[in-house]
Amino acid sequence: MARIGLIIILIVLLSILVGCGTYDTGRGRIVPAQLRSAPVITKTVSDEVDVVEQVVVDRQAYRQSLERLVQHYTVTGNNIKLGWAQKELAALDTMPQYKYIIEAEVAGPNLKAAASIPEADKLYEEALQLQKRAEQLVLIKDDNLLRLALDKYNQLISKHPSSDKIDDAAFNAGEIYDYFKDYTIALLYYQRSFQWDPETPYPARFKAAFILDQHLHRRAEALPLYQQALEKAGKKYYDWREFAERRIRELTKLQEGSQRR
Repeated sequence: MARIGLIIILIVLLSILVGCGTYDTGRGRIVPAQLRSAPVITKTVSDEVDVVEQVVVDRQAYRQSLERLVQHYTVTGNNIKLGWAQKELAALDTMPQYKYIIEAEVAGPNLKAAASIPEADKLYEEALQLQKRAEQLVLIKDDNLLRLALDKYNQLISKHPSSDKIDDAAFNAGEIYDYFKDYTIALLYYQRSFQWDPETPYPARFKAAFILDQHLHRRAEALPLYQQALEKAGKKYYDWREFAERRIRELTKLQEGSQRR
């Protein structure tokens, strides 16, 4: 009986201790989920780019408004509401924000890597250096630096679509998306690399075929791409050649087997 009484006392004390310092959290002031939808503002938008640009503007406006609120409560000394505003601002920093426009998708397959453009060359070199810094360690890569490199490669593609560096930028961007396991996007960038420069010096066709084959399981599309890769590569990329030759044999056999059924 004494033990039960002691346990009850400990539970009460623990409840009091837990309750200390947790008042004025604003839990009762959190907007209910059902009321979080803002009034719909009707705007005429022509395409995805317009909508995405508006999202970017709205994100920035939301952040700036919260920062002004933090500043206001700091000046007025309202520590309760200051804590709420700071918490909301901190939560905004942890929320993922996506770049919905994929530059290689918007640019299309018909660009030509042709002109030497100093501004594009500068962007490419900056992106390359960021990528190299991010990949200095073999096992651990700096994801943030890789994203900064991606931004530079994509700027190059969107701002200088006739640059002779667009196929280089597309291939390197493909490598980064591949690392992030964004395989569908990586495939698109590898394809753009050899579409924009059919004689590109990179193993873009091999990489695209590999993603189709091993990750997306679209093997009917992978087979002709492996074949094209071998034809274009000549004696280059020995490791890739060996793998591609084996997969061509295997996929051809599978294809022939399914045709007999």
